[in-house]
Amino acid sequence: MKKRPSDIKPARKTKVGVVGLGLMGTSIATTLLVSGHPVVAIASIPSDLNTASTIFQSQLTQCQQLGLLDKPLNDYLENLLITENYAMLEDCRLVIECVIEEEKIKISVYNKIESVVSSKAIIGTNTSAIPISQLQQHLKHPGRFLGLHWAEPAFSTRFLEVTCGDKTEIEYAEKLVAWAENWNKEPTLLRKDIRGFITNRLMYAVYREGLAQYEAGVADLDDLDKAFRYDVGSWISIMGLFERMDYIGVESFGEELAQLLPMLSNSKAVPEVMESIVDNNARGIHNQKGLYNYSPEEAKNWDQAFADFSREIFHLTEKYISDIENNDH
Repeated sequence: MKKRPSDIKPARKTKVGVVGLGLMGTSIATTLLVSGHPVVAIASIPSDLNTASTIFQSQLTQCQQLGLLDKPLNDYLENLLITENYAMLEDCRLVIECVIEEEKIKISVYNKIESVVSSKAIIGTNTSAIPISQLQQHLKHPGRFLGLHWAEPAFSTRFLEVTCGDKTEIEYAEKLVAWAENWNKEPTLLRKDIRGFITNRLMYAVYREGLAQYEAGVADLDDLDKAFRYDVGSWISIMGLFERMDYIGVESFGEELAQLLPMLSNSKAVPEVMESIVDNNARGIHNQKGLYNYSPEEAKNWDQAFADFSREIFHLTEKYISDIENNDH
């Protein structure tokens, strides 16, 4: 875990805005609240106003269980304004857009944001599907626009990708990386805008190979999941892919890469099993239909298990990585 430079001051008390209050938007806003920011939470659709307060209460309670709160929970809620009024973003130095992945809707949101904030305020998007360079074409000041790609739940994961578009001025991205280190994140900076960013590209390469093995009849989905869970899952939270190479002995990988790479799937087509899933409107645990089928109770249990696991792994990763780095100095 990278040591935080001593000259980086926490960006606490800096007012920030979040537009879009679904689970991801509220999760991001909660992260910022816990880090000491006053947060203006914009409900981009009216129904968000009815649910956001309850969601924030629940997420802050989870943060309390994680040991992330150093004040009473209500003190954080006092730093939160939930509103439909974009004018309340006027004093924000950072505004993060978290609306649905439809470009026209996002453009409308950017127009509303830019009409009220300073020309120096940073505008970020949590998109994982639309290129940053494509979106920033629609801004009056594209240099201050960048991607902020979070993992869910944002408040209990350390991942954050800061992605520059073609017109992003690098000082804005570097400022966000510094701020993110004060949000309990280990941010990565992508100086070039690549489709899917880092994590999606890595994971979709795995998905393609796994589904190719399934369609070839090599193994069932359950066996593929178990292989990934009990091999990669046993080390991935303490070391990255390339650290793993060094740990095992990097000299052996040259020969293995030469043998295996020509044998891996390079298909550009969506696997048939995924086409069927999409056609049937399957949404996994969210409607109990997916690559697996679930009872409502199983879906609920998965949701709770992941929340509990996220709490534990948040601290476990910090403990072991910190021990490694401290023993190195």
